[in-house]
Amino acid sequence: MSTNEESQWVVYRMTIHGKPSGMNAVCQQSEWEEMERAKPGYHTLVQSGITSEGEAERLARSGNTSQPSELNPP
Repeated sequence: MSTNEESQWVVYRMTIHGKPSGMNAVCQQSEWEEMERAKPGYHTLVQSGITSEGEAERLARSGNTSQPSELNPP
């Protein structure tokens, strides 16, 4: 994994008890990749490639993430 990947963040929509929660969460790109390996497709990726944690947090809280297909793919 490159240093650039380690410093990238993603926003994803959480699944709780098998149902989409409507809540967004933030994690590092490497953590997202690990979650996807463990349970592929369980959570929904909203946007990847975000360069700062603060920017990812703002996006997650903004509610501006309702159309994941229009945002950056993984």
